[in-house]
Amino acid sequence: MQAIDDLDLKNLAVEVDDAGIATVSLNRPAKRNALDAATVEEMVALFSLMPRAGVRAVILRAEGPHFCAGLDLVEHHREDRSPAEFMHICLRWHEAFNKMEYGGVPIIAALKGAVVGGGLELASAAHVRVADASTYFALPEGQRGLFTGGGATIRVADLVGKARMIDMMLTGRVYQGEEAVAVGLCQYLVEDSEAKARDLARAAAENPPLSNFAICSAISHMQNMSALDAAYAEAVVAGIVNTQPASRGRLEAFANKTAARVRPE
Repeated sequence: MQAIDDLDLKNLAVEVDDAGIATVSLNRPAKRNALDAATVEEMVALFSLMPRAGVRAVILRAEGPHFCAGLDLVEHHREDRSPAEFMHICLRWHEAFNKMEYGGVPIIAALKGAVVGGGLELASAAHVRVADASTYFALPEGQRGLFTGGGATIRVADLVGKARMIDMMLTGRVYQGEEAVAVGLCQYLVEDSEAKARDLARAAAENPPLSNFAICSAISHMQNMSALDAAYAEAVVAGIVNTQPASRGRLEAFANKTAARVRPE
């Protein structure tokens, strides 16, 4: 099996610690980490490998003051792509983001600065989003004569609802702070998004990998099914996950009242 270290990555940096937590850094700070075609190809390769590389959780972060400003518009303008060429670029974005959402490895996005356009599409493919006070969210495609092509109509609309997404695209509305949490763009608003993301990744990495795989893939699949099919699929997944050997000791601890109790902080 190919190792993560064998990947030829230039726009992404990856470090994996002893707990199996991978820190993936967007590494084009001079471009506000805008996504060019080469970066997307690196993401496809990396996130295709993650589930098979023993990684237990991922922290997705960025170098510089901004998480991601979206599509590299300079490259897009320079390449002067045909409709067919740009369609295939979009399909590669979908490939990368689907590998993230459906790969079964928890991805915690540590956000800051711009999370704009394709940057918001990228963030929405993570399973948990943590923002800091500098973070702002926008979909400025309407003002630039563009339309989303990396899954915003699927994931961002699912987070905030169709009406809010249309408003963002039509008017350039920007969300940040508590309002961003309230509408569902992020789950946490903290002083240090990377530190919080690391805490969350550590907590997720302690779960049995099969449980995390189900949580971080099956739920998304079931959302795409009819209610009847989703109920059947949920029962099948629960049958497999809830009888796994890794659960036995945890269930015994619960039965013996030695397991940690669920309590509010």
